[in-house]
Amino acid sequence: MLVIRKSRIQGVGLFTDSPIRARQKVGEYTGERISVAEGRRRARGQRRIAIVEVSNRIAIDGDVNGGPFRFINHSCAPNVFTRIAYGRMEFYALRRIKAGEELTCDYHPSQHDGKLACRCGSAQCCKFV
Repeated sequence: MLVIRKSRIQGVGLFTDSPIRARQKVGEYTGERISVAEGRRRARGQRRIAIVEVSNRIAIDGDVNGGPFRFINHSCAPNVFTRIAYGRMEFYALRRIKAGEELTCDYHPSQHDGKLACRCGSAQCCKFV
């Protein structure tokens, strides 16, 4: 159902090869579970960050044993949203998503602190992530 390929937004992205219903669970972010302090240390100075804080103590580094959701790109007009609960992060469709569409979510808040230029190209673009 999910395919990783070249993205018009940034590098590679995550795409669906079949339609997804609105509000349907798309998947879960996976990777190495680490402390928030270690996650912030690893993220320092990096342009591409695949670390998500899922609690005050736990973060997930998608670059270490992570799944396909580490390739989901930011968009100011996303088609999926995230839900963080019980130390996990899950992705759900905001609307019906057509086969072949790139999956995108809003990264805010982000460890980039508004310093990384946004490349989503949407009419609602905030210009920085």
